[in-house]
Amino acid sequence: MYFINNSNKMFFLFILIFSTLISISSNSWFGCWIGLEINLLSFIPLISNSNDLMSVETSLKYFLIQSLASINFLFFILMKISLMKNFEMNNISIMMNSSMLMKMGSAPFHFWFPNIIEGISWMNNFILMTWQKISPMILLSYYFNKNFLIIVIIMNLLIGALGGLNQTSLRKLLAFSSINNLGWMIFSIMISENLWLFYIIIYSFMILMMIFLFFMLNMFFINQLFINNMNFYIKLNLLINFLSLGGLPPFLGFMPKWIIINFLMINKFYFLTFIFVMTSLIIIYYYIQIIYSSFMFNYFKMKWMNFFIKNKFILLINLFSFFSITSMILSTFIFL
Repeated sequence: MYFINNSNKMFFLFILIFSTLISISSNSWFGCWIGLEINLLSFIPLISNSNDLMSVETSLKYFLIQSLASINFLFFILMKISLMKNFEMNNISIMMNSSMLMKMGSAPFHFWFPNIIEGISWMNNFILMTWQKISPMILLSYYFNKNFLIIVIIMNLLIGALGGLNQTSLRKLLAFSSINNLGWMIFSIMISENLWLFYIIIYSFMILMMIFLFFMLNMFFINQLFINNMNFYIKLNLLINFLSLGGLPPFLGFMPKWIIINFLMINKFYFLTFIFVMTSLIIIYYYIQIIYSSFMFNYFKMKWMNFFIKNKFILLINLFSFFSITSMILSTFIFL
C-alpha cells in the first residue's frame, strides 16, 4: 500500500527489480557487480524513513554490510582476471561464495540479517527475504565450491532452527526461518536451477501470506497472537501458513522439501538428510507451540481489542486460506 501511494518509492522499486535482471543476465562478472551495486543503492531509499530513527540506523547497517560484500566480490573479479594462473581456483571460489553468502544473510555471515529484519517494515521484509536473494543465489550457482557450500548449508539449517527457539519477535522468527530455508535453497540450486526456482516461488508465496496477515493485523510480537481477540478463521489461516512454512506434510511447503529429501536419499547423503529433517522438526515444534497457545488463549473480556478489518482484506485473507488448503490437497495427490 505504501509503495503504491508514494511515487518515489515506486521509482526505486522498479530500479530494484531491473537491477536484479541486469545482474542475472550479464555476461561478465563486472556487469554482475554493477547490477548488485544498483540493487543496493535502490533498496536503501525503500527501507529508510527520515521520521523513524530505527530505519535510518537499519539502512546504514545494511549499506555497510552490503558494501563489504561488494568489495569482497570486486576483489574476487580482479583476482580472477589478473592472477588466475598463479592462484588456486578453490581459494577464488570460496572468496566469491563468501561475498554472495554475506549479501544473502547466510550463515556464518548471518549476524546482520535478524537485526535488519527487526528494523524495517513488513513489506520491506518481504523484499529482503525473497527478491534480494535472487541475484546472489544465481551468481552463486555460476561458480561454487561444493565442499564449502555443504558446510554452509549445515550451518544455515542449525542456526535457522536453533536461533528461532527463544524469539519473541515475529520478524526475528521469520528471519531465522529464512536462514533455515536458505540452506534448502542453496542445496536446491546445487541440484538444479529449475528446482531452486520452484522452491523460491513456493517460499515467496508462503512468506507473502504470512507477512500480509501480520501487516493487516499490525502484529510484531508473539504475545500479540495471545492477547488480541482474533477471528477463529484468521487463527486457522495462521495455523495452516505456519505449518506450511515449517514444511509439514501434506501442506504446500512440504513439496519442494520432499523433492530435495528424495534426491538426498537416492544419492545416499544420509547424514545430511538427518540434519535437514531434524532441523525442520525443531522449526515445526516452535511453530505449533505458538499456534497452540494462540488457540488456547482467548481474551473475550477485552472488547476494545477487537479488530476492524475492511471487507476487501477479509476476502483476500479467505482467498489465501483457500489457496493453502487446496494446495495441501493437490500436493498430496501429485506425489501419490
